[in-house]
Amino acid sequence: MAEIEIRLPKMGESVTEATITNWLKEVGDTVEMDEPLVEVATDKVDNELPSEAEGVLVKRLFEKDDVVQVGDVIAVISTDGEAAPDDSSNDSEPAAEAVVAEAAVSIATPVASNGSTAVELSKSGPSGRFYSPLVRSIAKKEGISMEQLETLEGSGENSRVTKKDMLNFIKNGGAIAAKPTTETPVQTNAPVATKAPAAKAAHAPAIPVHEGDEIIEMDRMRKLIADHMVMSVQTSPHVTSYVEADVTNIVMWRNKVKNDFLKNEGEKITFTPIFMEAIIKAIKDFPMVNVCLSGDNIIKRKDINIGMATALPSGNLIVPVIKQADNLNLTGLTKQVNDLANKARNNKLSSDDIQGGTYTVTNVGTFGNVMGTPIINQPQVAIMAVGAIRKIPAVIETPQGDAIAIRHKMFLSHSYDHRVVDGALGGMFVRRVADYLEQFDINREL
Repeated sequence: MAEIEIRLPKMGESVTEATITNWLKEVGDTVEMDEPLVEVATDKVDNELPSEAEGVLVKRLFEKDDVVQVGDVIAVISTDGEAAPDDSSNDSEPAAEAVVAEAAVSIATPVASNGSTAVELSKSGPSGRFYSPLVRSIAKKEGISMEQLETLEGSGENSRVTKKDMLNFIKNGGAIAAKPTTETPVQTNAPVATKAPAAKAAHAPAIPVHEGDEIIEMDRMRKLIADHMVMSVQTSPHVTSYVEADVTNIVMWRNKVKNDFLKNEGEKITFTPIFMEAIIKAIKDFPMVNVCLSGDNIIKRKDINIGMATALPSGNLIVPVIKQADNLNLTGLTKQVNDLANKARNNKLSSDDIQGGTYTVTNVGTFGNVMGTPIINQPQVAIMAVGAIRKIPAVIETPQGDAIAIRHKMFLSHSYDHRVVDGALGGMFVRRVADYLEQFDINREL
């Protein structure tokens, strides 16, 4: 019987895993070429994966809510149109030969980043239980041995150990339920997790729920956003510099040209692409804000890819990216901004649309906020929040002397990673952006 393995494809730069959110076909169903087979979710985008073959779905190696690594086989399709005989009680279990071949535990000598001895774990333990790539990766990173994994009472199908089981094990210092065993434990070089004293265990405080309170479970995207924000703050020491910019010329110019721009280009021109243009110019002047940090190495990006924080209809946040924004004029930036914003509003963004950003701008002025302290969008090292434009009295210089006039002003808030961007660079950068905005030519041609 001819069988074709369906693997999780690469779905964008830096995407290494996805969560299966829904199978669209059951085992035994007929599948057409390019027919949607399964729904998966990456960091923030949901995708339907089409079938790469025509035939009968004979195996599903992962189930709903499983985390799958790029390149993993997720299903098998028989092109003969016949279902394969069920030779295993669990389709996700490896073949018996693979169990025997991979049962041994291989212990490596390099030291992991957390100081623990790194442990290489096979896909299957001595018991024959299968361990997913994600579980094995967590175990290796945390220095958890195969012997310890074998004692865990997994909460997954057929007692498989899940990511949640691993995180609970780590959080509680080994205090989660374990299989009873009378065997003498095997000694390894890996550290053995021990139950932490109750007084020292880190637990979130119990939150009382009162009558009339409503409990709302976070959706998947909100959980991902929460994790990403916490990770960013824990990774980067955030510093924020503020500058007030006089954007009177920009306001007057936009009011003058917006109707002609709509007529000629079929697009509405907002302030966002004008702000982006100034940011791009400043990045060219200070390219060391367009970097990322990899260990002790600073990666200086060649392209300037501007992310624009955008609210989805659900209220969640997403950051589509304008690729090679430095190659676009103001009209090109406007069209890109409008296109990505429309995609976001209609949930049409692809994985590629949200990948590869090197610097992010968020317009908090849209919500009437005058300034904000934005959190860096990792692995970038800086982000700028642009506040609401307000008409305020200001002192201006004239040939006749100082005078008070009504001006349009706004605050720029620049948050940056103090590991690689010092206060001088971070402060000069946001000042340069303000300078470009203030020097905007009111007589500029479209």
